[in-house]
Amino acid sequence: MPDTSKETARAGWKQWAGLAVLALPAMLVMIDMSVLHLAMPRLSADLDPSASQLLWITDIYGFLIAGALIPMGALGDRVGRRRVLLVGAATFGAASVLAAYAPTAETLIAARALLGLAGAALGPSTLSLISVMFHDPRQRTTAITVWMASFMAGGAVGPLVGGVMLEYFWWGSVFLAAVPVMVLLVVLGPILLPEYRDSRPARLDLPSAAMSLTAALAVVYGIKEMAKDGFAPVPVVAVVLGLVVGFLFVLRQRRLADPLLDLSLFANRAFTVSLSALTITVIFMLGTQFLMAQYMQMVLGLSPLRAGLWGLPLVIAGTVAIFVASALAAKIHRAYIFGTGLVVAAAGFAVLTQADAAAGLPVVVTGSVLLFAGLMPVSGLGIDMIVGAAPPPQAGAAAAAGETIQELGGALGIALLGSLVNAVYHGRMTAVAPDHLPAAAETLPAALAVARSLPGPAGDELAAFAREAFADGLRLTSALAVPVLLVLAVVVVFLLRTVRRA
Repeated sequence: MPDTSKETARAGWKQWAGLAVLALPAMLVMIDMSVLHLAMPRLSADLDPSASQLLWITDIYGFLIAGALIPMGALGDRVGRRRVLLVGAATFGAASVLAAYAPTAETLIAARALLGLAGAALGPSTLSLISVMFHDPRQRTTAITVWMASFMAGGAVGPLVGGVMLEYFWWGSVFLAAVPVMVLLVVLGPILLPEYRDSRPARLDLPSAAMSLTAALAVVYGIKEMAKDGFAPVPVVAVVLGLVVGFLFVLRQRRLADPLLDLSLFANRAFTVSLSALTITVIFMLGTQFLMAQYMQMVLGLSPLRAGLWGLPLVIAGTVAIFVASALAAKIHRAYIFGTGLVVAAAGFAVLTQADAAAGLPVVVTGSVLLFAGLMPVSGLGIDMIVGAAPPPQAGAAAAAGETIQELGGALGIALLGSLVNAVYHGRMTAVAPDHLPAAAETLPAALAVARSLPGPAGDELAAFAREAFADGLRLTSALAVPVLLVLAVVVVFLLRTVRRA
């Protein structure tokens, strides 16, 4: 008979110390995603990359994380989650050094690719180890809340850390912040973290791993390119190819005795509803975060550092909300916490419908604070339900599925919300942009560049209209988001209210 005492055993100091070690790489992965954009001007001047190389330097990291999450999660279930985590940490540290001292653009691309693969090994391993270390459901919720808060904090402090590093050091220094953390993980991991692997590990199906990687890479690439260039043939074909390969991946998983991703997980209502809610939550959260960065810098005229500082209240509000929700989850059914969070987020979007180019900052910060305070609990508790719904041998694959959804949702949010704002912007600007300056109607940065080239009040008028056109797009997007989130709140409460805690 299995030892059920472990199922109710409460974690001690060793597990909580281990959680601190696991939370740091989660933060570092997000920091690494955000700091590169700040280093781009100096990096470009030093390495002189081509336009194509510049795109690969920027995107290869996120592409490979999204594509390799599910294979890495399944690999950890089979060969050992701590082993995969430590190998990933060592690789991440070495690749960070390589990126920091890269002498050529090609070397930097290779280093970023290694960072992406290593980052994909870190994510599912940390989450699935948390499910092993914290058997008590309440403690596991708290632990995943800490992990999620660290993940979000990384995205917030990344631009600040990068800004300080670039103020005093060369562009490669932004990559070196990860090295001491990864060394700490490699040294303390074997002491504080348990090893876990399936007691009867199945063979890793390499064709399934290749199909998962191809499908995710193609879809994320296509969505990101459509966000930049619209529905051009290449990104559309990439998305279609990714969907076809994804469909073939599903068919293969249904036939395999030991699939890479057990599709029976989707028969669990808690898993499926949480995964769906997480998808929509990430779409709105990361899509709006992307728009807010543009709005603060190009409409309100804030510097990147000031925009980053004004982004801190969002993360603080979301972090406080997720810890409050974690405490309430012991007394209140999660369905109602999810529903309340989505209603609060809808209220945040309602506030954002009042944003304009003149009095935007108080409105934008207030609306965004409500948005993050509402959506962060849905995201954090959703991840907890996804991992908790899976049997221990499949926790790595379940965690990888949740993280893959976050990657895809982030790309989709930027593409969908960005495209909607740009469509409104283009419609408004087409009517006023001078016929000989069509670039002004394409994007706000292009319009501001055109405005700077025009003499006298003509440039000021064009810039003011362009900023207001972008604000129009933000207002319309926010207005459409309100009913979507309210309907989602009702659906989630209805579907989850009868689900018992895993």
